[in-house]
Amino acid sequence: MPYKKAALEPVPPYAIVHTEARVMYSRNGNREYRIFVFKPAHEAPPEGFPVIYVLDANAVFGTMAEAVRLQSRKPHGFGPAVIVGIGYPTDEPLDSTRRFYDYTKPASAKLPVRPDGSPWPETGGADAFLSFIEDELKPAIERDFPIDRNRQTLFGHSLGGLFTLDVWLNRPETFQTYVAGSPSIWWNNRYLLDAARRLAERQEDAALPAAVLMAVGGKEKPFMIQDARELFQTVEPLSGRGIRLQFMELEDEGHITILLPLINRALRFALAESGEPGGRL
Repeated sequence: MPYKKAALEPVPPYAIVHTEARVMYSRNGNREYRIFVFKPAHEAPPEGFPVIYVLDANAVFGTMAEAVRLQSRKPHGFGPAVIVGIGYPTDEPLDSTRRFYDYTKPASAKLPVRPDGSPWPETGGADAFLSFIEDELKPAIERDFPIDRNRQTLFGHSLGGLFTLDVWLNRPETFQTYVAGSPSIWWNNRYLLDAARRLAERQEDAALPAAVLMAVGGKEKPFMIQDARELFQTVEPLSGRGIRLQFMELEDEGHITILLPLINRALRFALAESGEPGGRL
């Protein structure tokens, strides 16, 4: 066999197998999105694959897809799933301007001064963004991939966690599982706490079955931790009304470092064949 030089020779760029990327433009506002999709190599079950819709996909889609690709292998893994990442036309992990608009409701209270003193980006597009997901993205995904509509998860972090909890509290029929990491409950004078109280006070038959995982890092700003605890304590009584709840405080993690351990916990929470008990992890 001829000797090969120990040199770095160029090859095609690394890519995650079984993934693809698309461009979509929303009908409402003609906003541009990058949609990343991972489809398992497994044969789809008769009911279709469970699906996880991931916000801030530029930052976390690759990690989520590789985690599913590895951990859906036997033995002792969980079942395969389709991952749909909703991202933006950027090479950066986060698009601060676009995500601020998509993940927030209009602010009725005066916003505080930003830590760096810069003006706030445009906000208030959460309803239009949810309409894009429900009316445009989901039908496109379900047309091209075998999806189990009874096993749909929404995963969001920070402002994306705010959006995720807002959808659960106000449109609980949209997904069956919600994962909110380091949610920005401070937004708009903590309006989500009022929504949580209203849901907790409804009659028993008004709470739709769902699974909700909330997580916060122990090294985050104290108000972030306190807000997350308060919201979880508010909805905790729902655990006896068909809602599976879990709360995690990862003591060694900050606002960004929480993402990697949270992804693994989220996959187990969303894809376990039998529901794990609710409570605190």
